[in-house]
Amino acid sequence: YLKLKKIKEYSILDTLPEKEYDDITQLASQICGTSISFITLIDENRQWFKSKLGVDIDQTDRDISFCGHAILEPDQIFSVKDSRLDDRFSDNPFVTGESKVVFYTGVPLVSPEGYALGTLCVIDDHPKELTNDQLFALKALSNQVVSLFELRKSKIQLERFAKDLEN
Repeated sequence: YLKLKKIKEYSILDTLPEKEYDDITQLASQICGTSISFITLIDENRQWFKSKLGVDIDQTDRDISFCGHAILEPDQIFSVKDSRLDDRFSDNPFVTGESKVVFYTGVPLVSPEGYALGTLCVIDDHPKELTNDQLFALKALSNQVVSLFELRKSKIQLERFAKDLEN
């Protein structure tokens, strides 16, 4: 419940694409050599994509999301080298269907209070393993996403304060 409250404080769910986030997903894919990347936020029932590269969908059900697994350990990077060989995902519709999600790495987006809100993730249609340098870069980019979230929240709070002062 507290995590969902924290996500709502950012007023970011279901907002339009923004260049700052799209630049980060583009960099993540280039650094990791993947065809797909996302910035996801996870609420009660879904994972929603604040930014996406390589796909046209805006959200998926949480219960079949890879990112739902990635946020369970906020201080760990979650990687699946070959989802077809992983019991957690081998029958997942994203693995068995036309999407062909084979490789996945997600870095939890962790609020200053320690809540995993979603992920910065990279995906590909063949097995893969990232280098330590690539993992470090993804972690640095995920920190930038959280910084953007925090700036957004501060801006909203300042706007409310200014409005209150006017009244």
